[in-house]
Amino acid sequence: MTGIDTSQLAGEITRGLEKYSKDVVKAVNVSSEKIGKAAVKKLKETSPKRQGKGGGDYAKSWKMTTEPAVGQPDNRIIHAGKPHYRLTHLLENGHAKAGGGRVAARPHIGKVEEEVIKDFMTEVEEEINNGGAS
Repeated sequence: MTGIDTSQLAGEITRGLEKYSKDVVKAVNVSSEKIGKAAVKKLKETSPKRQGKGGGDYAKSWKMTTEPAVGQPDNRIIHAGKPHYRLTHLLENGHAKAGGGRVAARPHIGKVEEEVIKDFMTEVEEEINNGGAS
């Protein structure tokens, strides 16, 4: 039986964990890009569209922005573009009318958010288990 120096063992364990960590970050980035694009597509399909001129501009404005991170998964932000971002809360939750009364809520973001969270967790687990983080 051969002996191993504990400093060598610690170094090997550290290298192995660093590699695994990089692989997990890569798997999360791949999954978040895929699921983020799907979320934007779904929001464009399901967002309320006004009738007449300019109808559908709000729905078309959805996009995903990526903020790169070092050593961690990138941040993906899904949002409505200018100037339509101002409408998200009003449409999702309803609002008061100027002359009294209320405009009914048109929920569309929350439903997609729930789907995205579930799909993202499944996708990341599959990516890690299938060699994306090996």
